Amino acid sequence: MAGHTEPADGLPLSGITVVSVEQAVAAPFATRQLADLGARVIKVERPDGGDFARRYDTTVHGESSYFVWLNRSKESVTLDLKSERGRGVLEALLARADVFVQNLAPGAAARLGLDAEALAERFPSLIPCSISGYGTSGPWADRKAYDLLVQCQTGLVSLTGSAEEAARVGVSIADIAAGVYAYSGVLTALFTRATRGRVRAVEVSLFEALAEWMGQPAYYTAYGGTQPPRAGTRHATIAPYGTYTAADGKDVLLSVQNEREWAALCEHFLATPGLVDDPRFATGAGRVSHRGELDAILAERVAASDSGEVMGLLDAIGIANAPVNDVGQFLEHPVLTGRNRWRQVRIPGGEAVSALLPPVDLAGVTPSMGPVPALGEHTEHILTELGYDADLMDARGPTTLSDPSVPDQRPQQGEALS
Repeated sequence: MAGHTEPADGLPLSGITVVSVEQAVAAPFATRQLADLGARVIKVERPDGGDFARRYDTTVHGESSYFVWLNRSKESVTLDLKSERGRGVLEALLARADVFVQNLAPGAAARLGLDAEALAERFPSLIPCSISGYGTSGPWADRKAYDLLVQCQTGLVSLTGSAEEAARVGVSIADIAAGVYAYSGVLTALFTRATRGRVRAVEVSLFEALAEWMGQPAYYTAYGGTQPPRAGTRHATIAPYGTYTAADGKDVLLSVQNEREWAALCEHFLATPGLVDDPRFATGAGRVSHRGELDAILAERVAASDSGEVMGLLDAIGIANAPVNDVGQFLEHPVLTGRNRWRQVRIPGGEAVSALLPPVDLAGVTPSMGPVPALGEHTEHILTELGYDADLMDARGPTTLSDPSVPDQRPQQGEALS
């Protein structure tokens, strides 16, 4: 089988080894970002199907769109962590790793001895990162959490949708938020270990990650006495800010952020300078209070011209605007092509698919954009690398060490895998 994917020389995290017992979105998103920067990410999966995100759909040449997005540049090893042999291999991996990431079900990490406290005793220089639903302590520590449940618990769903109906956000926003914070937390812990010699455990919950993103509506509600209303494509606290339908049937979004822009909109787009000082609309708060009247004026004006003409005029007077793209139009966006953001990544079976570069550009650094691994693709290579006899392996892990009488031949904790 293929060996591990070598990170390109000079990537910031080259030489860092991450072991991850991960599934779904949050943890794989965190570790993929580490892999993008050159870390060696060893993904531990169950032999009987692996990460269940592999089976969310089959739209990308038979592979899951979620899995392809989240798992490039990783190595997959299959281990049965309920067996003594599987746990033994994991211990050997952790002895050589710098970071351990897990998003196991509530209580599972502690039962396996993979909680931060237990790991600190066995591997004092290992940085553990736990991603949970509601935290590893507190009254909800034992509850399962999925993305939409957390959207509901944080109140996000109550803000999203039309006035008539609430709606979920169309991407896994709680998972993504938790993955981003886990990634930044691990980077901070690596920096702290390197500069101060201190090892800090990292913990992130989906609930608290999304709670941070709810900061503005939380303040608005706590100090204003009522929460921002659901407003569809309108902005709950700024007006005019929303979509209007042009004569050709296409929706155009426009946004006015300050009094200068409001004056320009009235004078040059609406051709009604008197609206600038109209008592209903003269202030931001007034425009929000009289949103219905203002929207009617704007809707009539936008409907009188094709969308291209509307956006051209708004551009000319410095008013932010955009067409309401669908996903297909996003894929063809001129910013992505003009800035050369697409790369080719191979998936199991050998097909190549387009993938976006990571959003953070580091001068002089080309991110790793390695293949998406097949289930267990790197098991044989990794187990042989650890000193196990490849001829005596089964799906649950090795049956013996190649030289069990000399266990200290294994590299010491913190030594990178070759």
